[in-house]
Amino acid sequence: MTTTRQHKVSRLLHKELGEYFQRQSKAITGGKMITVTVVRISPDLGIAKVYLSIFPGDKAGETIQAISERAGLVRSEMGNKLRNQLRHIPEFTFYLDDSLDYIDRIEGLLNDE
Repeated sequence: MTTTRQHKVSRLLHKELGEYFQRQSKAITGGKMITVTVVRISPDLGIAKVYLSIFPGDKAGETIQAISERAGLVRSEMGNKLRNQLRHIPEFTFYLDDSLDYIDRIEGLLNDE
């Protein structure tokens, strides 16, 4: 169960990370489109799990690895951007959100019948 504060911080990080990846996706991933789908924050606001959807999906694991290696840089950028709104910027862990692939697979199985 998330608190109101967790929800507000999650929404703020979701918005700002989305804008960041929109600006920096060419430098980080070579032009792949990155969408922040979900941000889940721990109760102590110290760790944020960020789920990313990457298009095109080929080599998505390598893309997540490249972004994870730059997690410190992303955190410092968010710190500069949000320093007047958040006292502590959480540490980011990035995960691949494959829910769209899962939906496509289910739809394909249903259409085959």
